[in-house]
Amino acid sequence: MRLQQTPVHALAESLGLSALTPARVRAPEFLEQLRALAPDLIVLASYGKILPQAALEIAPLGNWNLHGSLLPKYRGASPIQYALLNGERETGVTLMEMVAEMDAGDIYLQAVEPIHPDDDYGSLEARLSQRAATLLLDGLERLRAGTLTRTPQDHAAATYAPLITKEDTRLRWEEPAERCRNRIRAFSPKPGAFTLWRGKTLKLWRAALAPGDPNAAPGTILACTPDEVRVACGEGALRLLEVQPESRPRMAIRAFVNGYRPQVGERLGE
Repeated sequence: MRLQQTPVHALAESLGLSALTPARVRAPEFLEQLRALAPDLIVLASYGKILPQAALEIAPLGNWNLHGSLLPKYRGASPIQYALLNGERETGVTLMEMVAEMDAGDIYLQAVEPIHPDDDYGSLEARLSQRAATLLLDGLERLRAGTLTRTPQDHAAATYAPLITKEDTRLRWEEPAERCRNRIRAFSPKPGAFTLWRGKTLKLWRAALAPGDPNAAPGTILACTPDEVRVACGEGALRLLEVQPESRPRMAIRAFVNGYRPQVGERLGE
């Protein structure tokens, strides 16, 4: 399989800028390439790798990172997903100094962003990206003016958002309906929350909270009409709005009901 360029890489090349894509950021040849660029300042955003100390010693004005949370909350690779999964009402972006420890450097600036009830990963990431761009420009202007200050993080208050695994995306119907819906939001539009149904994977892209049945086992289909598939959770229920059967495209619930004929009493998750 041929690897695709990232949008940033493609844009850089279209503007005649150098674009380095090292397989190993600790490789001596990459560090030499970085030194040859003689950067005044290094800025990372959604890079996914931790630069070694040798790289952090190259730029005289420092090494900045834009992180998608209000640090020290949600250090790690998946801050947006965990904010949604945990039902946070707000999150934000942090401009920070990079250090050897992951996301532990001093904070320069932060911007708060509310999380709307209908947000998913895609919509929230898009807004945070815009916030990050504005925050970076603000930081650069303050650096130029000599007014940029830094504040150490409260390490005792740190929480973590590790890499997402496939198991994280599996619906746990025994959880409350709100938690199940948050799991769907956290992994839409990628990679998608999923459950099992009739022995195959069923991805769930959108859902709404609905009244449940305390006597029904979690994962049981409680109602099925042309416009509704309602599934019992540990507390309450979910009304499925958009799903994707295995090897099929995403579809609205009406198309799913017409094509697959789910039945009241069937169980999802087994």
